[in-house]
Amino acid sequence: MHKRHGLLPRWLLVAAFLGLCGYLFVSLIHYQVSIGSKQQELLSVQSQLSNQLTENAELSNTLDQGEDAIIERYAREQGYAKPNERVFVDISGK
Repeated sequence: MHKRHGLLPRWLLVAAFLGLCGYLFVSLIHYQVSIGSKQQELLSVQSQLSNQLTENAELSNTLDQGEDAIIERYAREQGYAKPNERVFVDISGK
């Protein structure tokens, strides 16, 4: 008489184990790609935050200087200058 040692044949257990290992490996690769993508997104958001904080500091400084400074800044952004003032424009594109 043949003695049976388990409920499932040995090859089925090996196949299930290999399938589980394959699934875990594919999941690991997927999560690594996802982490890389999220890290790039985080760097982008941190850069945007830094730019926004700089702009906020400039605006706060302008407000502290008063209404005349705000008007002067707006006029300069529109290309206006004070009488007899030399304006240099950087055309290098940097």
